[in-house]
Amino acid sequence: MTSAAGSKGGLRERKKARTKLAIQGHAIRLFRERGFAATTVEQVAEAAEVSPSTVFRYFPTKEDLVVNDDYDPIIFAAFVAQPPELNLIQAWRAAMWDGMAQMTEDDLTTQLDRGRLLLSVPELWGATLHSIRDTMATMTRLSAERLGRPTDDPAVQATVGAIFGVLLTTSLEWVRSEDTDILSSIENALTQLDDGLLR
Repeated sequence: MTSAAGSKGGLRERKKARTKLAIQGHAIRLFRERGFAATTVEQVAEAAEVSPSTVFRYFPTKEDLVVNDDYDPIIFAAFVAQPPELNLIQAWRAAMWDGMAQMTEDDLTTQLDRGRLLLSVPELWGATLHSIRDTMATMTRLSAERLGRPTDDPAVQATVGAIFGVLLTTSLEWVRSEDTDILSSIENALTQLDDGLLR
């Protein structure tokens, strides 16, 4: 697998993306080792070999070092690219496979540690609720566009809500366990959802 940081864009953009991911990776490692409250942004900057101002340029708050998820846009782009013959659930399932195929093993480990931090640090869990809301809103908009329906269509909202619920539940179980294989769990859960819902 190739890192999502280097998958698209020009040299300058790829460099910025790699720097951002590196900063976040060091931050998550330090937060896991030392604790979120006990780790300073200055320590993160030192570990990443950048200045504190560079850290804040990419992550305006300390919480953003964990809450920020640059992989959502990759999965959203993969969803838009799915062939029209796939139904909504199948398109999101394929998008998850295509998007996560761009992640390295190190990327997945970082995301696993990130998820564990989000669950274990109360201020991070609170901060991520805004991210969850935004992610679901984007999924609803993209799904509605794919179907040619308005975003407030009850069928669209119900189906996206079910898909999002499956993804959230699977992700929560993943970060609570020692199993590093999240794709199989998502595949199985979404296949079961697809078999049991109208399209």
